[in-house]
Amino acid sequence: MTETTQTPQSGAQPESSGDQIRQSADESRRQVLYWRLLSRLFGPDEQPALENSSVGIVGDLGLPPALLDPGVSVDNLVQRFPELAAEFQDLMSDKEHEAGDEVRRAALVSKLLLNVFSTGTGNVTAAQLESWKQDAGWFERGMGCAPGGLRHSPDGEELAKVLGGLEGDLVKRMRLREVLADPALAKQLTPSMSLIEQLLRDKSNLSGVALANAKALIRRYVDEVAEVLRTQVEKTSVGVIDRSVPPKRVFRNLDIERTIWKNLTNWSPEDQRLYVDRLYYKQTAHRTTPARLIVVVDQSGSMVDSMVNCTILASIFAGLPKVDVHLIAYDTRAIDLTPWIHDPFEVLLRTNLGGGNDGPVAMAMARPKISDPRNTVMVWISDFYEFDRSQPLYDGIEAVYRSGVKFIPVGSVNSSGVQSVEPWFRKKFKDLGTPVISGRIHKLVFELKNFLT
Repeated sequence: MTETTQTPQSGAQPESSGDQIRQSADESRRQVLYWRLLSRLFGPDEQPALENSSVGIVGDLGLPPALLDPGVSVDNLVQRFPELAAEFQDLMSDKEHEAGDEVRRAALVSKLLLNVFSTGTGNVTAAQLESWKQDAGWFERGMGCAPGGLRHSPDGEELAKVLGGLEGDLVKRMRLREVLADPALAKQLTPSMSLIEQLLRDKSNLSGVALANAKALIRRYVDEVAEVLRTQVEKTSVGVIDRSVPPKRVFRNLDIERTIWKNLTNWSPEDQRLYVDRLYYKQTAHRTTPARLIVVVDQSGSMVDSMVNCTILASIFAGLPKVDVHLIAYDTRAIDLTPWIHDPFEVLLRTNLGGGNDGPVAMAMARPKISDPRNTVMVWISDFYEFDRSQPLYDGIEAVYRSGVKFIPVGSVNSSGVQSVEPWFRKKFKDLGTPVISGRIHKLVFELKNFLT
């Protein structure tokens, strides 16, 4: 056996012992910071040795001691030390980071993680909830997203779901009725899905000033979401071209590229000209027959965000010309919310979140609304976890689909697109030729606009 010796490539510089010592020291300091983070997250008691070592590390890095104080929000820290704002941005994203600053990044990452994921126990004030939301926004910036944008990132769905769960827990720990009864505290609340869910669940127990403040928060949230959804509807491409209608022969509809292509055989090399025998025009006619949209929404406890989003979306489509929209919500009972379709705020106040699922009851209310099946679309939003009555509901859906109605089953309509659908129903819909579409709301907007316009 011959022993071979590898020599360094030309130009390569072996690491000096000083570099190796520095790297080893940096690695040790990073471990101290992360061990401190873990002890803070999973243990209520401070570890003096880790705390003292961390203070020394942060001081050596030229970072403020407030970085280690979980009682100081990231937002306050950045206000006091504006130069840190740029360092928090993209801190945990996939972009390449400069070599040699690993310890500094570990200290900053620890701050973001501790402030967002260590939410403590006990009652939460409106100010504390708002502070946590601000810190969650900085966490999203650290992940390379704008505040609120993590849920739109393909790799951020699970994290967005975790943040939503943390926010929901904080909202539940608030003495919400007391906060709402105090106008000064109520003004500190920022509307969010978790907060709206709590307000809708507790609205029957509110009165006077508290009820007025709750309604104001719901109205603000509805208006904000409506603006976003309205923009999505406007930006989504319009419906399919109606090929049965001849194109209008006007200049603005002239298809220049097709006209040239079809007349290339008429090119005259001698004259250096293209002689055009026929002009071609673009098809622009769209559906003009009034369409009927029937939206059926499961309002059981697991579908709160879908209920809010679909109520607002239905009101937007109800505002389109020649679209007749009907809205039905159900749990173990069904309620026809069509009379209030143009005001999603009023619709939400009439919902009764919670309960189980009884889809056949909703189908019995929805089917009489179908007068022209070929010109009707039925959107059914649910996780389809029925009480042992899956076959009766599916039989009703299949009959509607066979009659010519465009049936669109949706697992949920939320921001993250995360959906849970009963497996038996998912398979049956796929076999029927109407697979459950993704819960991302822009897909539902696209499907509806293609049919209705």
